[in-house]
Amino acid sequence: MVLQAEEGRLTTSPVRVLVATAVPVERDAVAEAFTAGAAVTADILAVGVGPALAAASTATALTTAALTGTPYDLVVSAGIAGGFLPGAPLGSLVVADEITAADLGAETPDGFLPVTELGFGTVTHRPPESLVRAVADATGARPGTVLTVSTVTGTAARAADLLARHPRALAEAMEGFGVAEAAAAHGVPVLEIRAVSNPVGPRDRAAWRIGDALAALAEGFGKLAPTLESWNRHDH
Repeated sequence: MVLQAEEGRLTTSPVRVLVATAVPVERDAVAEAFTAGAAVTADILAVGVGPALAAASTATALTTAALTGTPYDLVVSAGIAGGFLPGAPLGSLVVADEITAADLGAETPDGFLPVTELGFGTVTHRPPESLVRAVADATGARPGTVLTVSTVTGTAARAADLLARHPRALAEAMEGFGVAEAAAAHGVPVLEIRAVSNPVGPRDRAAWRIGDALAALAEGFGKLAPTLESWNRHDH
């Protein structure tokens, strides 16, 4: 929290958090469980599927908040995701220490080149290290790389290729990098928290555990408020 002077006394300024999920069912899971107290206020939005729509929707929310004099202190990309086994089994919670766009670049005869090696932009955003550690301690989430893809992995070959290029990857989703790009443009720190609903690899809907993942997501967010209350907002 931040202490402010007001009429000769110190008051606490609530931590304002924007939580961006892809779809309403994820938003509802977070909303039911995020026990925000006086020192934490949260707006939870379903920003859409995919990095482009997530970036646009998140940027709109951040701009609106800034223009109305109520800017956010933190943006959290949240939802369910595919997990890379054995590091992130079904039902586990993951917190990103790196948010990486896994398919932003070019295919070449020698393999995939990220856009940074083509001389453009960035492919990775890094959340505040101390906050990642605190979230992991509070929720039991496993810290590691969360990949953002525009096309969800559906084969063992692609899963193996992603792990070869990103050996610390724990999960794959579709919005984190877009949310992080919007947050970075506004100078706001970002987190990504994901609950694993299915293994990354061949698509087998019978093996998906969406209900278990949503329950894990809700449980994790239910433990976040004390961590955010004590977080130093100047730690980017």
